[in-house]
Amino acid sequence: MGDLYIELFTRNNFLSINSFYTRLKMIKGIFKKSVLACTLVMLSFTSLLAQNAKSSNAAAFKTSIQKGEILYKQYCLTCHQPDGGGVPNMNPPLINTSYVTGDKKKIVTWVLKGSGDTKVNIDGKVYSNNMTSQKDLKDDEIDCVLTYIRKSFC
Repeated sequence: MGDLYIELFTRNNFLSINSFYTRLKMIKGIFKKSVLACTLVMLSFTSLLAQNAKSSNAAAFKTSIQKGEILYKQYCLTCHQPDGGGVPNMNPPLINTSYVTGDKKKIVTWVLKGSGDTKVNIDGKVYSNNMTSQKDLKDDEIDCVLTYIRKSFC
């Protein structure tokens, strides 16, 4: 019969292969069983890696949301309010508005460059307080705060 040895370890919630050693005794009549067993183990191993990647992605997403909330409170809350409702006629709401739910490039550009010097028309309503540029935010910070906004207010 074929013997199969797999040694795995986890470090920082990422599954890695420390060693993967397969020893198959190719005895007449067992070869097909050994190949099938090896194939099943490899499929199980691949599935295990995929599950771990999903949990790692979920943890990274949760961390991104938490960081985004901190950045929102620091940079956005004053104008857009704790609930994302904005201030009527002054600062637009973030709740289900087309510029938040729409084109990602547009909202990233808005964060980086601000809204300009003119009144802003969003979903048929005009807002007079112009958004200033947040150009000092790093790319990952913009990603985190916009992810937080989209997941919290839309």
